[in-house]
Amino acid sequence: MFLFFVEMWERFSYYGMKALLVLYLVDAQRWSISRAANLYGNYTALVYIAPLLGGYIADKFLGTRRSLFWGGVIIACGHFTLAFQANSTFYFGLGLIILGTGLFKPNVSTMVGQLYAPEDKRRDAGFTIFFMGISVGALFAPLACGYLAQRVGWNYGFGAAGVGMVLGLLLYLWGRKRYLPGIGYLSTPATEEDRTITPVTPEDRKRILAVIIVVIITIPFWACYEQVGSSLSLFADKHVARTLGHFVIPASWFQSINPIVILAFAPLLALLWKYLERKRREPSAPTKMVAGYLFLAAGFGFATWAGFRSETFLLVSPLWFVATDLFRSWGELMLSPVGLAYVTEIAPTRYGSRLMAAWFLAEGIGNKFAGSIAAHSGSIRAGRFYAMFVIIAVVSTIALIALIPLLRRLASQPSQT
Repeated sequence: MFLFFVEMWERFSYYGMKALLVLYLVDAQRWSISRAANLYGNYTALVYIAPLLGGYIADKFLGTRRSLFWGGVIIACGHFTLAFQANSTFYFGLGLIILGTGLFKPNVSTMVGQLYAPEDKRRDAGFTIFFMGISVGALFAPLACGYLAQRVGWNYGFGAAGVGMVLGLLLYLWGRKRYLPGIGYLSTPATEEDRTITPVTPEDRKRILAVIIVVIITIPFWACYEQVGSSLSLFADKHVARTLGHFVIPASWFQSINPIVILAFAPLLALLWKYLERKRREPSAPTKMVAGYLFLAAGFGFATWAGFRSETFLLVSPLWFVATDLFRSWGELMLSPVGLAYVTEIAPTRYGSRLMAAWFLAEGIGNKFAGSIAAHSGSIRAGRFYAMFVIIAVVSTIALIALIPLLRRLASQPSQT
């Protein structure tokens, strides 16, 4: 629960700024949709690619404990830099957030995995609860930062994201000795002799390969899922009926639908996994991820219908947007926390942070594809545009089903490190 709250504030800062970025570039800076979507894709991709470096630094030099602190400091500096709204420092601020997230993001997830013994069956349920911390931050971030940015001033929205990261840092410094004793310290062999005692075994190689396969198969998921901050956000801004009485709902607020769904259903899903485990009927992680892809396909089915409706130049009911995010969020619940738990369970211990970083690398590549695809949303009719994601999700589902037997064989041997 301590890491739940630390991650909540870090995600508040990230999702607060993320909810604003494309809208700020298009509405305030008058960028074209194509240019803004490409910048968004590049930024979010680098945010998830940077953990490769952060994971390496944690494994080799700092440990996860200190990496979290310095990552948070750099993230906060990045948000406050953006709050100045100076063109000369805009890219510098984005760069600081990328670097800080690279240190913070893979290591907080690795620390959650370090709380559980290798055979502890509570791991999937624990990661689902941890995932709720992400969702709490993601729920309030668009509401607070989005309102301040679109109703008061863009600099207030960016500044609020920085304040969120500072609160997370203060919480972490206050409680890490009390709640994480012995967790997150750098572990290195004392002598050269120690380094030769535990070579990489064939079983370890199999498990590393299993993690890499699962990581790669998630890339199409993120390419579809991450339309929320670009094409879907712009769709909500231009084509969704947002008037409630005399109040016009900020388009950024629609990004709070996803965390509401996560918070409502994550506890139920955690209980379901524990119940099925007691009955010895819990599906494997790859099987759960297949269900995630199917929910994703269904969500973009609703988006496709809404897109065709918008082509008649009528404002679309927000219920179509809600339905899209409902199924998209169910898909995320079936894939993201389950995948994180799979990595920490299957990965050999000494490669934990780096393989966790590989998970985020896949998410970064997916984000890059998401931005590149979203750049064409202004030139392709909305119905046809969102139908592409239904096809991508269905094809990926078939590929993952075909890989399940191989993944079972690769992960069947116990790790020796």
